[in-house]
Amino acid sequence: MVNSGSRSSSLKSRIALWLLLLAVLAIAAAVWFNRAPIKGYADVGTSYAARVACSCRFVAGRSLEDCEKDKLGGMELVSLSEDVEAQSVTANFPLVTSNTASLREGYGCVLEEWEG
Repeated sequence: MVNSGSRSSSLKSRIALWLLLLAVLAIAAAVWFNRAPIKGYADVGTSYAARVACSCRFVAGRSLEDCEKDKLGGMELVSLSEDVEAQSVTANFPLVTSNTASLREGYGCVLEEWEG
């Protein structure tokens, strides 16, 4: 004799699994259809962050950790890294894009050319 309680919980588990799968597919579809705007915003955000952080770090002489404070709201996913020897800062938006700004004598911090 099969317990109706275990059959009920098994059915609920299957329904929950299917709902989770549908939610993941819906999110994946939304990201896929909005990939161009997401890439555009990520490019602008990383370009801005790299240029400002490069100026902060190599023109103003502040630490990169202190320069992190200058990022605008909404840029929490953008990470910064520096190359002291090349006097450059790279801003990265995970799995989407990254941009680098370097200090150039007479020009200040400028972005590397975009490829794309």
